[in-house]
Amino acid sequence: MVLLVHHSISPQSRKIRLIMAEKKMLYVLKEEEPWNISTEMQNINPSGELPVLVFDGTVISGNNAITEYLEESNPQYKLLPENPLERAEVRRLEEWFDLKFYNEVYKYIVTEKIIKRFHLKQAPNSKILKAGLNNLKFHMEYIDYLADRNNYLAGKELSLADLTAAAHLSIIDYLGDIPWNDYKNAKIWYAKIKSRPSFKEILKDTIRGIRPSGNYTNLDF
Repeated sequence: MVLLVHHSISPQSRKIRLIMAEKKMLYVLKEEEPWNISTEMQNINPSGELPVLVFDGTVISGNNAITEYLEESNPQYKLLPENPLERAEVRRLEEWFDLKFYNEVYKYIVTEKIIKRFHLKQAPNSKILKAGLNNLKFHMEYIDYLADRNNYLAGKELSLADLTAAAHLSIIDYLGDIPWNDYKNAKIWYAKIKSRPSFKEILKDTIRGIRPSGNYTNLDF
């Protein structure tokens, strides 16, 4: 049995779920709250970070480590191009979303709207939220540019870049903070990714106490 320890508001966890679904892998989910990691999970992964992959007595932790393992061990469904330059571009965009988008958008919006509410029992800081939403505009403009230039974000074929970006965006979209109509190319691209079978389970995710935006599960939005 392959076990993925995750949480629905973890974009890195969503990314791994999308990769495993694209590679037709069967797995079981175990949810852990990122702000309340259990002792059992701390023993498995001392960093206390999600996601964690467990199978056959083996533990692989860390977004990048799991991603590389899944890509190398399931080569029949490739999400990295063969060409080294094209592969470098995919990895550049992976890093863009896993680091830059995460630090400039996710941490501002999700921390204020979700983590503060359920973990710290605090009201969101409007100034921090506004900063996150302003940062989101810059990132959406960049996604719009990439989607206009290519069939997918990094080129002609679906890649890890698309799954990484969509995993992060899906959480912000759940909260209703993306003005999709302002970014035509990005909207078309996201609708294409959201319509893939691998996204089906992601769209079933719910956040306790917060209803998804009206377009969250709508494939033709």
